[in-house]
Amino acid sequence: MAAEIYLKKLDWDLTRDQIRAENLLQVRTASASVRIGRELIGRLEQLSNQELQCVVDGTVRERGYLLWVAACRRYEFIRDFAVEVLREYFLTLRQILSKKDFDAFFNAKAMWHEELDITTPLTQDKLRQNLFRMMRDADLISPDNMIQPAMLTPRVASLMSAHGREEFTIFPLSDTDISRWLK
Repeated sequence: MAAEIYLKKLDWDLTRDQIRAENLLQVRTASASVRIGRELIGRLEQLSNQELQCVVDGTVRERGYLLWVAACRRYEFIRDFAVEVLREYFLTLRQILSKKDFDAFFNAKAMWHEELDITTPLTQDKLRQNLFRMMRDADLISPDNMIQPAMLTPRVASLMSAHGREEFTIFPLSDTDISRWLK
């Protein structure tokens, strides 16, 4: 809905205003509307107009993959997890992601990023829950956290190829699959 509004207006501020004014996110409080709207728009802004059009009229899987791309472009932490854990586990035939895998990744990153080092355990748990939910929503892991290979459509792969090889490494894909999509 937000992508569709933006493609009609081509202005993120006007899109944000309409979402708030019409309570399109269907939240109870104004502060929640602002917070959720800011997050949603922040992610969607990472996508090109062609990618947004695919979000609007694509399949559920295409939409999930592009929203995963948007999150990875916006947040280095999510991108690093996708490349260093999700894809690496896929390539080494480790089939399941666990809480411990996230915690080990988080702790390793915290050694180099002070903002992570001061994160409370409650916040870390919330980050883990949200990241795993996002991977499930993108159909990258199953409900029981089994890694599922990405099944990119030609349309999504074509859109992603404009960003080069690195764009594909956020998905559980083999190097052979990536090379095939870049031809």
